[in-house]
Amino acid sequence: MDSFTFSLMKLAAATGPRKILVMGVSGSGKTTVGRLLADRIGAVFVEADELHPPENVAKMKSGVPLDDADRWPWLDRFSREMAAIPGTAVGACSALKRSYRDRIRDSLGAEMMVVFLHGEHELLEQRMAGRRGHFMPASLLESQLATLEPPAPEERALTLDVTLTPDQLVDAIVAELRDRQAVPFGGRPGQP
Repeated sequence: MDSFTFSLMKLAAATGPRKILVMGVSGSGKTTVGRLLADRIGAVFVEADELHPPENVAKMKSGVPLDDADRWPWLDRFSREMAAIPGTAVGACSALKRSYRDRIRDSLGAEMMVVFLHGEHELLEQRMAGRRGHFMPASLLESQLATLEPPAPEERALTLDVTLTPDQLVDAIVAELRDRQAVPFGGRPGQP
């Protein structure tokens, strides 16, 4: 274990649980980056796609976009899974709208750092077309991009371009965690 991982674990123990939400549209690399980050910092990883009810999966497989009525129970389940983890957790979830992120944040009852992975339409489409075994068809990318509300400045999200490699993205997140170590993820330097 490197010294940063050790100090992050000490910080989490001293100041309470930490939650990191890796968000973005399908094809942005949320799962890959989230898993790598969790491994790097010794956190538990939660994959929101694994928490969809069968009805949501069937709807997406057939090319029908989810609506808010489909998403709210799924987001609540994801929030409960994240909240049940007693220490640091990294979650991969599209969390496309501000209201979704606010609901997750409110449900966690803990500070949450948002990492927004974004990329150009063409790259995302290529990635989705190249995936095998995922229920989300590339045809739904348009609806996700139409729904997406990028994080507002007050969310203090770390926004990263997915043209970087997964390792480069994780390096950038770890560097941001180092910078934020002395303050709560949602706080500002000098504030309690």
